[in-house]
Amino acid sequence: MMKAWGAAALAILLLGFFGCGGLRYSHVSPEAKDFHPRRIAVLPADVKTFPEAKGSIDSLISEALSERKWFAAVVGGEEVGRRLETDETLRQAVAEYLAKLDKVSFSDPALSGRIGELTRAEAFVLVRVDYWNYTKENDKKVGKVSLSLTLIEAGTGKIVWTAGHQRASDYLIMKPALPDVARDIIREMIDYMPH
Repeated sequence: MMKAWGAAALAILLLGFFGCGGLRYSHVSPEAKDFHPRRIAVLPADVKTFPEAKGSIDSLISEALSERKWFAAVVGGEEVGRRLETDETLRQAVAEYLAKLDKVSFSDPALSGRIGELTRAEAFVLVRVDYWNYTKENDKKVGKVSLSLTLIEAGTGKIVWTAGHQRASDYLIMKPALPDVARDIIREMIDYMPH
């Protein structure tokens, strides 16, 4: 009887130990097992709340995706951003797609397909900066970054994967560089991304 209780307690402890860590949340759709894009685009990050993250996030996401060598080509957020400035058709497709996704939670397959055609990508990633700041938590000074990523199959508009994660790096005098904190988060998140 005691051995059974001991084994059960050990199993619970091990599950608790190994269950710790990972992302704040991650959801992979069932279709992801058959989804293997060769070209992927990254739309410019949504940094409305934290404009100081602009530029850093786009290059960090592209860098992390390219490091993996999972894709034949990665069209980065900076490159897509430059195209959005000059290509009215792409700008309109992205604006309409994001508006529908935001207002009615609908990933429009016609618009996502158009974005895929115009960026020549089979999938694209949406990036949102949820937090990018220095603050205090539990009487400690921290540099905190929180991000959300969404992978969309361009041809069908299916949301293949969504994830969110955050990290706080504490400091006494020297503030941690927020792009460095973000780089670590992005690499960790991409480990969970279907490819």
